[in-house]
Amino acid sequence: MRALKIAATGMSAQQMRVEVISHNLSNMSTTGYNARRAEFADLHYQQVARAGTISASDGTVLPTGVQLGLGVRPAAVSVNLAQGGLSATNGDLDVAIEGRGYLEVTLPSGEAAYTRDGGLKRNGEGMIVTSDGLPVSPEIVIPEDAQSVTINAEGEVYAYFSETVEAQLLGQFTLVGFTNPKGLEAIGSNLFTETEASGAPLQTTPGQEGLGTLRQGYLEESSVDPVYEITELIEAQRGYELNSKVISAADQMLGATVQVR
Repeated sequence: MRALKIAATGMSAQQMRVEVISHNLSNMSTTGYNARRAEFADLHYQQVARAGTISASDGTVLPTGVQLGLGVRPAAVSVNLAQGGLSATNGDLDVAIEGRGYLEVTLPSGEAAYTRDGGLKRNGEGMIVTSDGLPVSPEIVIPEDAQSVTINAEGEVYAYFSETVEAQLLGQFTLVGFTNPKGLEAIGSNLFTETEASGAPLQTTPGQEGLGTLRQGYLEESSVDPVYEITELIEAQRGYELNSKVISAADQMLGATVQVR
């Protein structure tokens, strides 16, 4: 009885949907997090009677045929690229990206990774790094005697000193864009890496090439909508229950068949 295996694929799909929802809800407070959505596709079909097959000697053909579906399969876990709200922190090194783009950081292996988490810090050498200590590219070092730091919308970093009135330009942040940001590979810690699906990175000045600008003293909040996620959770739970009822019904039908004499 195919219904058992078909319903099993449905239960597995709803279980995966719940896992994606739980991941979204667990990251409600993660800076720069974009919500994910599980997507599914139907499995292949058994062609019992193919549409268009000649069914009589006079050339009559079947208008629809008989195609029996064999269940559902996961197709993708897609990222919703909607920007989260901006939360004021008043931190000198907190920057939110207004619009498209990612900050580039350098992994310990020397490879490049990308993030929208603008909660930046200064390490013991004065270099601007992420919360995990990864240097932001291009590297910018803040002198030890700097009184304050200002970052404008174009990513220029200025430092103010007690001896001078004018600010000193320390460097400029760049942003990186991708043809298909949904194709980036998430590696944890709010970081992504390039893949063939994402396309090659395009590095440019904030505000150029359709990329966003920077806002100092703000952080981008998670784009997770709790009300929407809870609604999705209820639907997934009901879908799981319905598929389990199909298995129960199929089991009862098999039991009735066994009892036939």
